[in-house]
Amino acid sequence: MKFSLLLVTASLAVAEHAALAQSSPAHDSLTFRRNSALLWNKLEASVARVERAHDGLMGVAIRDLVTGQVLAINADELFPTASTIKIAILAELVRADQRGRVHLADAYTVSASDVVGGSDIMEGLTPGVTRLTLRDLATMMVAVSDNSATNVLIDRLGADSVNALLVELGLKETRLRRKMMDLKAAAAGRENTATPRELVTLLAALHHGTVLGAKGTDAFFALLSTHKNSQIARVLPDTVRVATKPGDLDGVRNDCGVVFAPRRPFAICVMTTFDHDARAAEDAISEVAAAAYSYFERVGTASAYGRRMP
Repeated sequence: MKFSLLLVTASLAVAEHAALAQSSPAHDSLTFRRNSALLWNKLEASVARVERAHDGLMGVAIRDLVTGQVLAINADELFPTASTIKIAILAELVRADQRGRVHLADAYTVSASDVVGGSDIMEGLTPGVTRLTLRDLATMMVAVSDNSATNVLIDRLGADSVNALLVELGLKETRLRRKMMDLKAAAAGRENTATPRELVTLLAALHHGTVLGAKGTDAFFALLSTHKNSQIARVLPDTVRVATKPGDLDGVRNDCGVVFAPRRPFAICVMTTFDHDARAAEDAISEVAAAAYSYFERVGTASAYGRRMP
């Protein structure tokens, strides 16, 4: 089934209209719309302050998954993805499972030749003996960003299939061009790239079931919600479900995903590059995430006049 960007955009609009219709009646009132617009302006100002203070380049895209409203700062600039490209790999894995090209339960025997740097789990397993499933590999890819597990999945799926999904969704800049830790490819300019807006568009399509349907969507987000070290998640309440994939390279820090704020889920992608201070870049991502959650949690749980409702 082929998608165009126009069809995906229309599908997202329908899904978000349906989500709005199911929200509290107060949230469709003129008073609420005015008040939430003022709060949105404050959110934009807060994010802009973080971006200006960041010593490097930062791009931000935040999408309200109920209304479709998007906050965008440098959101169409091209960034190296680091491990955030694994969101697309995971999506194609679930789609391939649905279509019968591969199965999440398919077995894989660990091979010493598969091990690359950044593989804390795989390099500790016994080659020729340890058997895993593709679901196991996907969990390792998401939870600890295991690069060897990721490369095995790329081999099983084919990079062309991952990119075909992105093309079908109308995404022009988000591409898987190399396997993990292929430094020669990166040095030759074959970098995995994306824009914050495109990754948020991908996440919105996945969230609304446009890509995988109900069953596949549940499977995708169950895997992406696996606990991990995420700059977005670390500043949010433990009770909030967070499905993110952070990524880092020298001079690069990213984190993208969906935050299931009460009655107001949102997709967020913060990408940074040319960073001098990795910790400062991570803190900046967390600051943007905290500001976004503050907005969405409040509008999701408030009456038209701002009173917090059960």
